[in-house]
Parts: sequence; structure tokens; C-alpha cells
Amino acid sequence: MKYLKFLLTGVLFGIIMSKAEIISWYRIYEMFRFESFHMYGIIGSAVILGVMLIQIMKRKEVSNTKGEIIRFKPKDMSIPRYLIGGTIFGLGWALVGACPGPMFVLVGYGYLSLILVIFGALAGTFFYGLIKDRLPH
Repeated sequence: MKYLKFLLTGVLFGIIMSKAEIISWYRIYEMFRFESFHMYGIIGSAVILGVMLIQIMKRKEVSNTKGEIIRFKPKDMSIPRYLIGGTIFGLGWALVGACPGPMFVLVGYGYLSLILVIFGALAGTFFYGLIKDRLPH
């Protein structure tokens, strides 16, 4: 019962992604071919909203579900790190036609082949967790 709010948030997020056509392979294809502003507008709006929410969280000292105040640590802004990670993420997105959030919504829509993609994403995340200490960061 304590996880119900997370389930409902996920369901609401899935409905919003579906209605906004974010899960549409065609919309993603349009974006990568620079034929439509639709996805860029959504992603840009999400970035702006995220920046605003982070600033509010920093100023108001928001706490997490355990009551601990959320603190933000400065990150190493190493360019190669982000270029390599962004390239891998972008290639996966382009090859699959979905980024991680919509993959679950697409499974809910009946595209069961995405279960294989989700398994691959989880396996890749697990593998990264095993080797991250040996990688140059």
C-alpha cells in the first residue's frame, strides 16, 4: 500500500506520454530527421521545468521520503564523458525507437518485443554497475 503513490504516478506519466504522442516511433523518427518541432518542444519544456524545480528544491531545502534534506553535489563536467554517454544513449534511442520511459508504456500497449529491449537496458545498467569503478570518470 505504501508504494501506491508511485504506481499511480507511473500510470499518470504513462497516460501523459501516450496522449502527447511521445511513445510514437513516427514522432521520434521525425525528431531525428529534424522534420518536426514536436519532440524538441516537449524535451525543451521538460528541461526548463527540471531546472526550475531543482532551483526551488535547492532554495526551499526539500526533503525526500525518509525526511532527509536533499543536497546537490557539484559534478565533474568532463566533456568526453558526456559525449560518449550521450552517443551511446542516442544510438540506443535511434535503434530502438524509444527512450527508457516510453519502453514500459509501449509494453502496456501490447508491443511485447520491447520486453527484450527492457531486459537489454536492465542488463546494461547492471553491467555498468559492475564495471563503473574500473572506468575513467
